[in-house]
Amino acid sequence: MKALFISCTLKPSPAPSNTEALAAVVADALQERGVTVEHVRLADLDVPPGVQTDMGDGDAWPGVHERLLDAEILVVVTPTWLGRPSSIAQRMLERMDAMLSETAENGTPVAYNRVAGVVVTGNEDGAHHVISEIGGALGDIGYTVPGQAWTYWNQGPGPGAEYPETEHGHEWSHSTGRLMAHNLHAVATALAAQPVPPPQS
Repeated sequence: MKALFISCTLKPSPAPSNTEALAAVVADALQERGVTVEHVRLADLDVPPGVQTDMGDGDAWPGVHERLLDAEILVVVTPTWLGRPSSIAQRMLERMDAMLSETAENGTPVAYNRVAGVVVTGNEDGAHHVISEIGGALGDIGYTVPGQAWTYWNQGPGPGAEYPETEHGHEWSHSTGRLMAHNLHAVATALAAQPVPPPQS
């Protein structure tokens, strides 16, 4: 079983990402269950705006799309900006919109029988809004979003320390992240054993 973590931080490598630091807890828990984990940071790639899988020369999205189709588990990793997902997360969802019309050989939409979850951080509130926006969009695309398939950390109201600068809230965020990994793996395993069949015309 494979998991793809797509980081939507605004920071290109090698700048550290607070949200990726929390996502590592989820990745470790999945690896403990035998899942192969791969990471992609979209800020390092040339992904132009659009709603097609391939926007032509220089577009790095087709490679990400191929990795999406090779993974049973998707984890979207995004910071919170102004109480919303990052602009890169929005662009990711817009490019994934093309998957709505893509099907496997048996006619099943390509996102079916795959699970997805969300990891969010920010030194401001808004994590639940970000989780609901991304989780709802992934459900529209065809992913199964299990219950409690998310974790987040925020400092609280107003400006303050960032995730690596404090231990505030880490215990809860980490335990929730491990539960997230458990639920993602359990539901992905169930779908592998009993997949959703192709829609009947």
